[in-house]
Amino acid sequence: MSNSNSQTLIIGGGIVGATLALKLAQHQHPVTLIDARPKMSAQDWKAKLAKRDARVYALSLASIELLKDVGAWEYIVNSERKADYTQMQVWQLNGMGELLFNDEESSSLLGSMVEPFVIEFALWQRLQEVANSGYLTLMSGQKVQGLDWLGEVSGYRVTLDDGQIISASLLVGADGRGSFVRKQAGIDLDTFDYQQTAICCAIQTQKPHNATARQAMLPTGTLALLPLADITDSDKANPQHWQSIVWSLPRNRALELLAESPRVLADKLAAACHYELGAIDTIESIASFDLTAQHAKSYIAPNLALIGDAAHGVHPLAGQGLNLGMLDVTALASQLERDFQRSGGNAWGKWQTLSRYERERRPHNSVMMHSFSAINWLFAGDLAQLRPVQQVRSEGMYRVGKIKPLMRLFAKKASGV
Repeated sequence: MSNSNSQTLIIGGGIVGATLALKLAQHQHPVTLIDARPKMSAQDWKAKLAKRDARVYALSLASIELLKDVGAWEYIVNSERKADYTQMQVWQLNGMGELLFNDEESSSLLGSMVEPFVIEFALWQRLQEVANSGYLTLMSGQKVQGLDWLGEVSGYRVTLDDGQIISASLLVGADGRGSFVRKQAGIDLDTFDYQQTAICCAIQTQKPHNATARQAMLPTGTLALLPLADITDSDKANPQHWQSIVWSLPRNRALELLAESPRVLADKLAAACHYELGAIDTIESIASFDLTAQHAKSYIAPNLALIGDAAHGVHPLAGQGLNLGMLDVTALASQLERDFQRSGGNAWGKWQTLSRYERERRPHNSVMMHSFSAINWLFAGDLAQLRPVQQVRSEGMYRVGKIKPLMRLFAKKASGV
């Protein structure tokens, strides 16, 4: 058994947790990052990255800037596994409404679609570099067995499954929707079950996506077609034909489709979006997940903060889940650094600091979560199919689409900057 001390202990080595660890270490704040997943070698990562992932994150401009700031973005660029997009198209198939988000004058970047493992590998490479600085300690393949709060002055004592004990002034839970940290802190959740299941897969279409992220608002739920990077020589010879699909459906309907052959599923998927990009030539990496939303009733406790999915989980229809978590990272790191400097290097993770973080992030995330729920309700379900609701919805989308300043505002909000 060994004991060690750290200014900050982050539990959860996913994208959000790793990014916060890098952000703090680069500002010379001692941080320990604990990841329950086994340690991966360069060869392990190579094997993972050899296959195209059906999932993709729509990184906003704010998330890209944060990844640049911590030194991970250059690895993503060098991997050639990102698909930039300059337009977002949202439309409904049973109405006249369509929204097109773009910059007509300059075709400016709106964001990048990147597979989860690509981001994680970039962060892993950067973590190896920063770990040599003396400010960052990485612990992989370790699970937390116990959390003990010792009072505001001493912070937390954390016991790992191998018997190691780590003391930290600040404990950060970045350990996902089922957060052990949140549960141990006694923080409750507001939850909502959409009674929907999302089918995700990677598809190759007849027509190119032309750097456009698309979302069809169907009576059964949303269907997103998101650009994927071209990773093989044949892909690059005929670029912009691979997309990541997230198709939200009532659970029973999703289960019926998942029981079909891949070819039948591909044909029904193409028909569902009215062959927007033609027929589907190839479909692969078919998977599914149930759609729920959850929100922690508090993001903080004494000497403790929650970030990312440990604090909030939203409907994927706007692709903002990870981006909200990255904004948490920026806000928490900023508040910690601000109060640390103002106190002459004495205050770290104090209640007032954490309270400011919560006031900045929780209301914003709550509005986003309820907005996504409202949009889903407005387009999917029995009530949404009533003729008056359809008429109001179509007219609203049509009117909004004609107001260019409002469209630019929406695009700016989505970018996070």
